[in-house]
Amino acid sequence: MPLINLAWHRRGFFWDGRSPTLREQALHPIRDTLEMDESLDNVVKKLQASKVYREQFVRAFGNDSITPERIGIALEQFMLTLVSAQSKFDKVVRGYDLFSESEERGRQLFMREFDPTGRTKGAECFHCHAEPFFTNDRFMNNGLDDDASFRDLGRELVTGSPRDRAKFKVPTLRNITRTPPYMHDGRFTSLEEVVRFYNTGVKKSSTVDPLMQFNLKPGLNLSVHDEQDLVEFLKTLTDEVFLTNPLYRMP
Repeated sequence: MPLINLAWHRRGFFWDGRSPTLREQALHPIRDTLEMDESLDNVVKKLQASKVYREQFVRAFGNDSITPERIGIALEQFMLTLVSAQSKFDKVVRGYDLFSESEERGRQLFMREFDPTGRTKGAECFHCHAEPFFTNDRFMNNGLDDDASFRDLGRELVTGSPRDRAKFKVPTLRNITRTPPYMHDGRFTSLEEVVRFYNTGVKKSSTVDPLMQFNLKPGLNLSVHDEQDLVEFLKTLTDEVFLTNPLYRMP
């Protein structure tokens, strides 16, 4: 998941929320066999062998004792600096820029509720992806599969509750153009596919969130033009200042 604006997350980390704190989350990829497949003891030995890192631990903690706990704290503190808030959307909100006609139309669709009468159009996006962070920091089943098709039980594997089956953390949409593929399993390769799914492809299941009620068949009745405008609005959430910040490059 994107490592931005993490200071405002309150309900755990990873798609299933298995890590309650960011400092704990930071150590998981080191040990995970699908990622670094390393032991924390060996990482500590590597850092202890480096004069540069020993000196940095002195600066950060007052002495050169290197422990997994301190490694987690240091990684946490760095990740908390990854704040993204200078996208075109942010500039428009602050009065420094203007949306194009298509972007503004997409914004209105994004922020409106679905009208069953058909008098106005709305895409219902803001309930789950609320500004300014464009996430509600909750775990939800967004209707990717029906009960018979669940392959990943998601949050249920953490809580043990069937009510959490196939629920995953709602990701931020900031910089979403730079983070394909989409969904927890990467099943969609483009934003166009994602928008089309929410328009016509949401499936009913025992734990699908009630907020998806209007996305279920026949769907939101958005036109191809509406879908394109929504994608154009999502592009305004790209923060080039953050993405090109030299502080975040490889040292």
